[in-house]
Amino acid sequence: MSGTARIVVVGGGIVGASAAYHLAREGASVLIAEGGEAGTATAAGAGIICPWTVPADGPSYRLAAEGAAYYPELVALLAEDGQGHTGYARVGGVCVADDGARLDLMEARLRSRLGGAPQIGQVEILPAGGARELFPPLAPGLGAVWVGGAARVDGRAMRDSLLRAAVARGARLIPSAASLTGAGGRVTGVTAGSERIEADLVLVAAGAWTAQVCQGVAPDLQIGPQRGQIVHLDLPGRDTSGWPVVLPSSDPYLLAFPESRVVLGATREQVGFDHRVTAGGVSRLLDGALAVAPGLADATIAEVRAGFRPVTGDGAPLLGPLSDGLVVAAGNGAEGLTAGPLTGRLAAALALAGPVPDYITRFHPARATGASAVQDRLRSAAYAPPCPR
Repeated sequence: MSGTARIVVVGGGIVGASAAYHLAREGASVLIAEGGEAGTATAAGAGIICPWTVPADGPSYRLAAEGAAYYPELVALLAEDGQGHTGYARVGGVCVADDGARLDLMEARLRSRLGGAPQIGQVEILPAGGARELFPPLAPGLGAVWVGGAARVDGRAMRDSLLRAAVARGARLIPSAASLTGAGGRVTGVTAGSERIEADLVLVAAGAWTAQVCQGVAPDLQIGPQRGQIVHLDLPGRDTSGWPVVLPSSDPYLLAFPESRVVLGATREQVGFDHRVTAGGVSRLLDGALAVAPGLADATIAEVRAGFRPVTGDGAPLLGPLSDGLVVAAGNGAEGLTAGPLTGRLAAALALAGPVPDYITRFHPARATGASAVQDRLRSAAYAPPCPR
């Protein structure tokens, strides 16, 4: 497909915004349909960029690790487009525990990955009290492994920067939910609000709502919402701008932002699209956070957010063609802000029949549907892009 292709992106979260931006940079004619649903993951996400601590390897880890590595390049691209406020900062991180053996295992895991991911940066076990010097509210006596490459991002700021840059390059934003339209077994566009819009390709990046958008093509697509509640605290008079990400051995994690803000997250709840903040959820987060950082006890509860992570049955994202004229990019789960911008770039490459890494074949959306006709069609086409040049 040529760069002048007409492409509709359904969804304006971090993945959809990134896809639209990268498509616009390639000269495509882009329309973004964003319904403004309450509880989008991008708007609620905490913003930790530190994927290297998880024990699992495989394609999902690789996508997250490459997503973390892509951030500095993306920030530079956005700066060229006049978007300097992305909310991204490399502040380092501390993996904390009161178990020395656990810390030794974490240090070994991180060092073993340095060759493939130099973005991890400096790795070292901190001396006694070292973590508390960096993040003063922490409990005394906690040991820590320092991860120099850990970063934070304000998901809302990054999304907005991507959307503004896309619009500046000619993309059009419609504040409306969209439904697919098609003919002859091919998706041919969308209906958004009162507009019926024809397109050469539709790219669905609708997060937890992806299954609803794609229902007419794949009625049993296995992706849905996982609620996460996140508490924002204010520490008046404290300069938190340089504090590192804090990763305990179990949730909640903690990270700080400028303006005296500390964020605690997040719950993992299978409650459908129930967008409530609950007493039990907030209580669990506060109890867990104060056990790790008792110095936060006098902080002000400034805000509690709830959002829906898009999760799949096997925990891996959906990225690839679902039918003729349709690409899906969703399902990064808890790594949404880490992997989202790169996922959007890869989705844009698929839409324009550009090169993509081989490992994303493992994310083919056919695996998440029981519709045998879709599976057979995609299997017979291997992983050919849906719109060849």
